[in-house]
Amino acid sequence: MAEAHQAVAFSFAITHEGFDINYDQEVLNLVWNSGIRSWKKRLARANNGVRNGVYPAHIQSLWVITAIALGLHFAGLHVPFNLVNRLLINFPSNTINWQILACFLASLFVWLSICFTMRYTLKLLLMYKGWMYESRAPGSKVSLRTKLWAGAVKLFSSWNKPGLYSFQGSLPRLPTPSVHDTMTRYLRSVRPLLDDEKYQKMERLASEFEHTIGKKLQWYLILKSWWSTNYVSDWWEEYVYLRGRSPLMINSNFYGTDAIFMNLTQNQAARAANVIYLLLCFRRSIERQEMQPILIQGMIPLCSWQYERTFNTVRVPGLETDRIVHYRDSNHVVVLHKGCYYKVPIYHKGRLLRPCEMQVQIEEILNSTATPMPGEKYLAALTAWDRSKWAETRNTYFIRGPNRVSLNTIETAAFVVSLDETPYEFDLQRPELLDNFGRTLLHGNGYNRWFDKSFTVCVGTNGRVGFNAEHTWADAPVMGHTWEYIFADDIDGYDENGNTKGTPEFQPPSPVHLSWALEPCLDRIEEATLAANKLINDIDLRILVHNQYGKGFMKKCRLSPDAYIQMALQLAYYRDAGRFSLTYEASMTRLFREGRTETVRPCTIESAAWVKAMDDTTKTIAERVTLLKEACDRHQLGYQDAMCGNGIDRHLFCLYVVSKYLEVDSPFLNEVLSEPWRLSTSQTPHGQTPKMDLKKHPQCISSGGGFGPVADDGYGVSYIIAGEDLIFFHISAKKSCETTDAHRFADNICRALADIRAMFELHMKQNPIVSKKTVTNGSSSNTDSTKSK
Repeated sequence: MAEAHQAVAFSFAITHEGFDINYDQEVLNLVWNSGIRSWKKRLARANNGVRNGVYPAHIQSLWVITAIALGLHFAGLHVPFNLVNRLLINFPSNTINWQILACFLASLFVWLSICFTMRYTLKLLLMYKGWMYESRAPGSKVSLRTKLWAGAVKLFSSWNKPGLYSFQGSLPRLPTPSVHDTMTRYLRSVRPLLDDEKYQKMERLASEFEHTIGKKLQWYLILKSWWSTNYVSDWWEEYVYLRGRSPLMINSNFYGTDAIFMNLTQNQAARAANVIYLLLCFRRSIERQEMQPILIQGMIPLCSWQYERTFNTVRVPGLETDRIVHYRDSNHVVVLHKGCYYKVPIYHKGRLLRPCEMQVQIEEILNSTATPMPGEKYLAALTAWDRSKWAETRNTYFIRGPNRVSLNTIETAAFVVSLDETPYEFDLQRPELLDNFGRTLLHGNGYNRWFDKSFTVCVGTNGRVGFNAEHTWADAPVMGHTWEYIFADDIDGYDENGNTKGTPEFQPPSPVHLSWALEPCLDRIEEATLAANKLINDIDLRILVHNQYGKGFMKKCRLSPDAYIQMALQLAYYRDAGRFSLTYEASMTRLFREGRTETVRPCTIESAAWVKAMDDTTKTIAERVTLLKEACDRHQLGYQDAMCGNGIDRHLFCLYVVSKYLEVDSPFLNEVLSEPWRLSTSQTPHGQTPKMDLKKHPQCISSGGGFGPVADDGYGVSYIIAGEDLIFFHISAKKSCETTDAHRFADNICRALADIRAMFELHMKQNPIVSKKTVTNGSSSNTDSTKSK
């Protein structure tokens, strides 16, 4: 195993005998190749910048217009607006060269005018959100207005093949709702949570806010929406994530699992190598913008801004606020194994190493007899610690010497890979194995994940993989898209012996064990490790595999699968806690430029009425079904509003931030922002890439991922609708809370889903005609096809 060593590429000295020049040819070649690769990337970025700037027009169309202008001018005809002759007046002479230049400049002006006209026309078209509220179920009619709009969008979108960021300049800005509309929606959302006295108090506070300080705060917010690209995202990133002082582990970071129904190889080194290679290919497709943006229904683009920071990114701790640092390039990854950190080069002579060559590197690490330096094994616990304490430790002990060099190596890496010493197991007959899999990815042992990096790839001894991701730089769908890309290409990446395909063309560069001098901060590392263990011991995680039925039956009921599941969660929580609670469901606002998320509030007046009816023996089956459909319709409307920029919580959050800047106290905003989210939910999207062919490989689907509870006395629930008859639920809670239990809540979810199915089956038996129609016309609401959280 290669250890850290000093290498001098070039040295120059003057002696009594003359000049003495020494250089290392290999190192100079490495520097040269790195420079060449860097310049190639710069040229590619410049080319993509021009292409995106004129999209949806073609760059090549400039030469067509120039040729037309030259033909018209030298044929004695006037170019539109007589631009060529007007330009020639200002030139020194009227020679052929000046005439050609004048034709080109006139063509450039006309071409740019056409480009920006097309671009802003597309932007105006994308502002229309009426399509979101129109059902696309079989037999439903689409308005003429939406048909014309769809035709125009398709025309502009198909004019030119888009790159990843081509639509960014055409995406509309997130609109700012009126204070009155937000107050109306908010009061309706809290009605089932408050008794009459508390609701009247809230009405009074809301009215006072709307007619007094709310107007002033709104004007400042409107001004920000005009000036900034997105009036929410920068404040959301700073105040919700970067200024948070709690540990990232469990509280902020989230995890994702492998395709658990497949085990492509039992070889840990082979799986790690193939995944590393595919991730680097994905990084290259982002950098070159070869990957197309996600298009809803093949024509409506989602914002791709979050992909920029997927790789080469780290969250750097600060005393009061953290920073997200993104590096333009990185030529290495960092691998953690048995408490040792290794720098692993991923390029050789300007070429990305192939999986078979990376496998050699990983096997070298696995076979290494190196032992951790003092403090190295538990070092990553610092990233799972209180952010201010980690920042103080970093500023004291990691600002010079080998600690600074090695820490910089980790932070500038493309990503971190953790080669775990335990297998990631799954067995339907032993549910505790999947629970352990999830816990391993969520927190590990507290010191085998570098929680500050954008993501850490985790590889078990049996070849299964997963990831732990930091949340600031992007939301879960971006990592979900990345993970789908891996699965799609990873299927055929191994030979019959479980090794990566191919034969190494050369001996790849050896990994280098990073050097540390951690003796002065061993007490800090020990304190961080104890704090991490305390957090780990308090978390309860249950992964529920619900395979009795899935979205197939839900569609037969003519209900949106997401709304159906959210109502089941409302019923389960009410039975678990004996009351309703403020519920958070994450929705996306990526229909707008730099959009991230918005909150949907599934606990509504309609959902509360249905939940109570389920345990009310005086209610008939027909009444319960009617109430459930009304609740699902209301939920869908709330989801559509959130996606279209008409949500509640991001607007109130930004008004609150403005009030703090102005040092204005608002009893209403203080009350709203202090309400705990005791039930925090999110759906994990899948099928974001056309590369994932689930018909050909039906087992190639992840069981999703999860996160920790938002409130100490609440639940965190993530779910993925994995198929027609399969749903995964990831349920987390705090063991220290006497009123919550993740396993009990999982049982309540199963019971709720079973009761809803029994209700519909009985309703179909009692109404056979309706049942036949339902099976024939059953379809989920249009919002499910656009959902991404």
